[in-house]
Amino acid sequence: MKEKLQNYAEEFLDYLLHIRGYSETSVITYEIALRQMMEVSHFYEEEGMTILDITPFRFEIVKNNKKTIVKKLSAIRSLMKYLLDQCHVSVKLIGDETLKVPQSLPKPIEETYIVEVLDKANLQEKLLLSMLYGLGLRISELSVLKLEDIKEGWVQIHGKGNKVRELPLLATLQRLIFVYVKERVPKTYLFEKGDTPMNAAQLRYILSKLFRGVGLKVTPHQLRHSFATHLLNNGARISDVSELLGHETMATTQVYTKLGSTRKMQEYMKAHPLMKL
Repeated sequence: MKEKLQNYAEEFLDYLLHIRGYSETSVITYEIALRQMMEVSHFYEEEGMTILDITPFRFEIVKNNKKTIVKKLSAIRSLMKYLLDQCHVSVKLIGDETLKVPQSLPKPIEETYIVEVLDKANLQEKLLLSMLYGLGLRISELSVLKLEDIKEGWVQIHGKGNKVRELPLLATLQRLIFVYVKERVPKTYLFEKGDTPMNAAQLRYILSKLFRGVGLKVTPHQLRHSFATHLLNNGARISDVSELLGHETMATTQVYTKLGSTRKMQEYMKAHPLMKL
């Protein structure tokens, strides 16, 4: 499919030059952008549809100035329109949406710290921490989690925009839930206070107090970051992690691959013999 798209791109450039009357300079600009995109993007078939995922390309050009990024994306969009209008070829473009890259990347919590805190936590604290770190949940998702959403080996999460996703339960987490429910006897929601569900602020307070006991300032979102980063560092596929997190596109999840690369570089710099000279 990649080779086909490259051929179409050549035809498109010729079309711009000879039919649309674009200047040679403009056509060269389009050619550079399309060649760069082709080199790093992902091409695949899904349910009979050709998919072009330009997410890797978006991250490659993220440091370009805004004007350059707009021009390069415009070239890709123009190619897609040409394919549909002139060639009657439909290609689904992924990664074309506005991409926000944080100025400072979130820092994951070291696994050893999480294990240390789990050892000191009471039953409620242990379950709270395990649900956030073990499933990568948003605190808002956990606060509305009902007992009926927890099945044998699976949990159903109601996320942003009323989107529902199914997550596999680790055996240790499943046992912990069983012990907690048996001891605390919640009625409707997993975390309750009296007859009402505990809200996000209440759960956040329990978590921050738990980590403060070992001298750490930790947020629920950091645990979500840690969940993603640790999975990727241990070889999980980015598409799977993206699905577990409930991200709409892999562009959001891609941030964590940069985190993993930063960590690897730091370890390399510490470990290489030349650094000791």
